[in-house]
Amino acid sequence: MAKIGYLPYLPQYAGGTDDRQWMADFGCEDIVEEQPVEGAYRLGWDKLLAAIGKGDTLVISKLAHVVKGARQLSFFLEFCRIKSVRLVSLHDGIDSANELFPETRVSDVLNVVAKLPEEANAVRKMASLPGKQTKGIKVLSQAAYGRMERTKLVVNMYKSGYTIDDIWKASGFRSRSSIFRVLKDAGVELKRSRNKAMNDKQTETHATD
Repeated sequence: MAKIGYLPYLPQYAGGTDDRQWMADFGCEDIVEEQPVEGAYRLGWDKLLAAIGKGDTLVISKLAHVVKGARQLSFFLEFCRIKSVRLVSLHDGIDSANELFPETRVSDVLNVVAKLPEEANAVRKMASLPGKQTKGIKVLSQAAYGRMERTKLVVNMYKSGYTIDDIWKASGFRSRSSIFRVLKDAGVELKRSRNKAMNDKQTETHATD
């Protein structure tokens, strides 16, 4: 079970060096540092989510660095739950294993969630500041960002071998057919047909009756 750190590409973020050192001291074997890539958006984050294993520990600086609001947070936390990923958010004082930050109270966590859109918007502005340092950064609207995050969640979970039912529950879609649509639009080669997936679900249901 590996410890993996993640740092976004935010040239104006003064705490990046200290965060990197904290992650290293904590024992992160790998620290993914986002780099500006023309035509791509958070390539490092995409690869991290696709590669993170069951039971691994993910260390981030702040939740606002990886999600933009409550909906994206819900998708992300469900992904962590299904993969049994321990989440450590350094500046939010959150550790899903309840080992670090004993001073953090429930009210503190609720405040983090309440302030998430405001802080994420500040991060978005930081990333979109004009100048050479932000060249290649594509800033998306919140709606577009939400669609992209949900697509990544579906694709990553499918490639990791999760059942269509698990992916459906984590994604928040109203129907399973939406999962197949997203996979098809993303160019993912399906390992089994839609009918087989539905038959598997029916078999699971009958087995529990």
